[in-house]
Amino acid sequence: MFERDFLFTSESVTEGHPDKMCDQISDAILDAILAREAVLESEGYVTDSGVKASLENVRVACETMTTTGLIVVAGEIRTRAYVDIAQIVRDTVKDIGYTRAKFGFDYETCGVLTAIHEQSADIAMGVDEAYETKHGKSDPIDLVGAGDQGMMFGYACNETTQLMPMPIYLAHRLAERLTAVRKADVLDYLRPDGKTQVTVRYTDGKPVAVEKILISCQHADGVDIENLMRPDFMEHIIEPVLSAEDIEWKSAEIYVNPTGRFVIGGPMGDSGLTGRKIIVDTYGGMGRHGGGAFSGKDCTKVDRSAAYAARWVAKNVVAAGLADRCEIQLAYAIGVAHPLSVLVETFGTEKVATEKIEKAIGQVFDLRPGAIIRDLDLRRPIYRKTAAYGHFGRDDADFTWERTDRVDELLAAVE
Repeated sequence: MFERDFLFTSESVTEGHPDKMCDQISDAILDAILAREAVLESEGYVTDSGVKASLENVRVACETMTTTGLIVVAGEIRTRAYVDIAQIVRDTVKDIGYTRAKFGFDYETCGVLTAIHEQSADIAMGVDEAYETKHGKSDPIDLVGAGDQGMMFGYACNETTQLMPMPIYLAHRLAERLTAVRKADVLDYLRPDGKTQVTVRYTDGKPVAVEKILISCQHADGVDIENLMRPDFMEHIIEPVLSAEDIEWKSAEIYVNPTGRFVIGGPMGDSGLTGRKIIVDTYGGMGRHGGGAFSGKDCTKVDRSAAYAARWVAKNVVAAGLADRCEIQLAYAIGVAHPLSVLVETFGTEKVATEKIEKAIGQVFDLRPGAIIRDLDLRRPIYRKTAAYGHFGRDDADFTWERTDRVDELLAAVE
């Protein structure tokens, strides 16, 4: 399908990037609510008005904004649990590494403002009881309607062992390594804010070489970029990550803090907002994006759960050898359980007819929100760790959408 060589670039950011700080705070609040609600449900807690605690009734849409010395948390939350939002915010910022004002932010002295109210009753009525149930269907899975309208995409390809595009996969691994080196005090002059970027050369649609590597990281004042930071990054970050991958990189151009100085960072250097790194969160631009962010949203929001399901489907298609590349688009109407459309795109790499793959997916995967929540076990406090270094391509048992557990069923359905 490709008639020429080309370069493709993807970026990642560290957990100290202002936008990623906000993503992690929003998801830390979601996790705390899920964990506490689960305890109350197990204890049989009932409010004075007779409402039982239940994970099924939790609704979270939590947005965070940060700027110099300030974090603001706003949104719509429905829960029987009490969580200390201000303390969750401070604990998250501390864990990220903003522990001194000279780093550009301090978890102890920053201001925390909250503006939380309950989910709109007009939205809740469609999620709590789907269109199908209201019109006579008795399937309990149809009790959960989609939390919003919109379209979601999932993508997979056979470029890496995790079935992710090579540029975003490498950018994430470099960002992870950058943070690990900082937190282990291997390079004690590093600060939490940072970015990575990787440019990969493709030939005949396959990644063949890393052409350029860019790492920008906040640092202590007075650090020599060329004579200290650059050789340190080569030894402790770039070499360990790239040497573990089956791709040529030794001739790549390396850029380290190309402005020459990155002392002012974090919220002091730039404001942050939940949901502003959606391409970093997904496929680095290689796959399309429906536009909906993930962090701070509970699993009834199809922006998150259906995007996870679409990745699950696409990954199983590629893992089954049915295509080298697969993109899934799902579309939903608010309050309706069944997706309005399902599109399968294999970019000419399919090994069997795309129509057969599409039919097999319909037989193997139930893509109603209630079924997605059940099959991927999404009512768990697992989301804070998804909020940095990508929601996909991670080797973690809690990332259930990364399982390739439907391969045999897909193959049987195709045959």
